[in-house]
Amino acid sequence: MKPRQTPFLTTDIIIELVDRPSRPILLIQRANPPYGWAIPGGFVDPGERVETAARREALEETSLEVKLVALLGVYSDPKRDPRMHTVSCVYVAEAHGTPQAADDAKAVQVVEVDQLPSPLAFDHDLILQDYLHFRQSAQPAPLREA
Repeated sequence: MKPRQTPFLTTDIIIELVDRPSRPILLIQRANPPYGWAIPGGFVDPGERVETAARREALEETSLEVKLVALLGVYSDPKRDPRMHTVSCVYVAEAHGTPQAADDAKAVQVVEVDQLPSPLAFDHDLILQDYLHFRQSAQPAPLREA
């Protein structure tokens, strides 16, 4: 029997700096293709919980330990990543301190939520629109079926 091929599982983390008055968020400049600004994140390793991967990726790319506070949503559009079909569990997290770019991040930037750059890599424009709604309403991302 041929093994079933499934999408790759990833996680993305919207990191709010809660030790700053306006709770800005972090974006990374990707060091690898596809280039551009993005939410920190990456692939879930075999045998790893998604939540653990989210905290690990945040630490690897921003040098900050984060506290996950909410699952924003699951993003599964087959076109969200130009390299392959990925499914991302996106979390909102809190952190304190000064971020430093590391691992796959060429740079890290503290961004006010009303000054987000565009376009962003992958489907991160859509994710951040959902996050802005979440920040105002505490409602998770809407279900998208097609």
